Amino acid sequence: MNHSANINHDAVLRARVSLLGSGKPTVRQRVAAYRVLVQVSPLAYLSRLAVDLIKYSREFADRPEIARALRAESVDAARRLCELESGRQQLLVTSLTALRDQLVLMDRKEEAAAVAGEIALLQSASPEA
Repeated sequence: MNHSANINHDAVLRARVSLLGSGKPTVRQRVAAYRVLVQVSPLAYLSRLAVDLIKYSREFADRPEIARALRAESVDAARRLCELESGRQQLLVTSLTALRDQLVLMDRKEEAAAVAGEIALLQSASPEA
């Protein structure tokens, strides 16, 4: 499974430098870097991407569609991680909860109820529940 032909190695290097630079990167910079780095190391960066997408979405309280899209992207990242590594359902529950909360704020009751149903299924299937 060699995807090196599809990866922009310069972008990967820039992403790593932005994370490892002398200053602390902003959440926006971390999200941008993680979006690149998940292409080469998904197990290492999908969880970080999912968490920081939720944090980044909070900066868009005045733009709910952007916040919703970022939280949906967080859910996608968490789903990918669950596919790659079992036992990571709590991250998916966290991402889905953030998405549900955003949908409630946007008065999208049917979508929020569907997400809440998925959360309940995950929690009932979890051995920790």
